[in-house]
Amino acid sequence: MASAEDDLIARYFRPLATHAGALGLIDDAAVLAASGEDIVVTTDAIVEGVHFLPDDPPATLAQKALRVNLSDLAAKGAGPAGFVLTLALRDINERWLTPFAQALGEDAAAYNCPLLGGDTVSTPGPLMISVTIFGKLPAGTMVRRDGAKPDDIIAVTGTIGDAALGLACLKGKKLLDDASACEALVARYRTPQPRNALAEAIRTHASAAMDISDGLAGDLAKLCAASKVSAAVEASTIPLSDPARRILSAGTAGVEALIAGGDDYEVLCTMPENRWSSFREAAGRAGVAVAAIGRMQNGTSAPVFRDASGMPMPLKRLSYSHF
Repeated sequence: MASAEDDLIARYFRPLATHAGALGLIDDAAVLAASGEDIVVTTDAIVEGVHFLPDDPPATLAQKALRVNLSDLAAKGAGPAGFVLTLALRDINERWLTPFAQALGEDAAAYNCPLLGGDTVSTPGPLMISVTIFGKLPAGTMVRRDGAKPDDIIAVTGTIGDAALGLACLKGKKLLDDASACEALVARYRTPQPRNALAEAIRTHASAAMDISDGLAGDLAKLCAASKVSAAVEASTIPLSDPARRILSAGTAGVEALIAGGDDYEVLCTMPENRWSSFREAAGRAGVAVAAIGRMQNGTSAPVFRDASGMPMPLKRLSYSHF
């Protein structure tokens, strides 16, 4: 006789397991063929009260759980091959599971990243969603954090700081007297936009890359430490959305909140100057906005963010802290 867990898997998640190697989720493992390629593996968990709010919609939780992992693959230059899902649930709630599974299936199809397996458990604690994702790329071509060189251009995709501002809006902070602008910021917090369309260009042109998950300032510091170099960023060149610019002008949030807040899930990458033009053109063809924001430098000191007058900006924190 099937258990409650078996029924849950069959009803909500077996329809998502479209890859032949998933074996219909009836086995203890899945099978992926590499065919001479490298398999890239990454995992991220999101926990209620830490990475999302208790009343966040289940559909956006499904999207966020998968997309934060897709963002890691994009930064490594890899294309998605599939994922496994672990759910820690307080109970089996059809009203929650139905939109969650539907949104997860839609994203899995949209990003060509089928569900391969996973696990479901009960918990007395907060809801936890963990995704381990597998990607593929030509052997030896993964873009690591440790390849940046002095004088490399520092580039980012999209806009920075929107998600942190969106979270502040959800927590009741009055940033703008504009409901539609706040809704746009909240959407950036709840539903990241992974830059998988740019994976090949990153693999082709970048010397180092990582996704921006804990904040631009802190993640740039991590990249610098891995590459054993330093960096200088012109704060005025950091790409911002219109709502973010208006908030800065109003003084209801400062630059530090944008570059240290986290949850951007954009790509931070470096490249030699002679690669920048081709990378920017490839990004344009992919429909992804990119901006050059600074240069890597000799040395091992912390990255410097300079204001419009060229003076270093004092930062009390660099990134979101999980603990």
